[in-house]
Amino acid sequence: MKITLVCIGKTDDKHILDGIEVYTKRLKHYCTFQLLVIPDIKNVKNLSQEQQKEKEGQLLLKNISNQDYVILLDERGKELSSMEFSGFLEKQMVNGISSLVLFIGGPYGFSEEVYSRANYKLSLSRMTFSHQMIRMFFVEQLYRAFTIMRGEPYHHE
Repeated sequence: MKITLVCIGKTDDKHILDGIEVYTKRLKHYCTFQLLVIPDIKNVKNLSQEQQKEKEGQLLLKNISNQDYVILLDERGKELSSMEFSGFLEKQMVNGISSLVLFIGGPYGFSEEVYSRANYKLSLSRMTFSHQMIRMFFVEQLYRAFTIMRGEPYHHE
């Protein structure tokens, strides 16, 4: 399975970048993983929140094909435990999904067009985290999901 995490805006925090790199390297043993960072929208001060979401949405949607299974990391999405997420991921693989694309949107969320295209909405927590931190949290959870599938000792129940 090919998994792509598409994000808006770069991360400058070295600690977060180091954490993402650790889990990205570990994921190579389980899947093809790519982190795709789309540059921030320019001149956002001149845009309303809706206009900003629309522009970001257009950029996000340019990075998918019709065959991609699209998951939004969204505060209104379904919350899953690590075990449940691993099962969800395994189910997608069994169902023949070969390309999974996950979106982390900008500060105001996603446009209606992005919501319409999504196959699933996933929430990592009811708490609010920075968009940069969510990247690292998600990559770690993805690694954890694969170790659960394989029965490896990383995850403890």
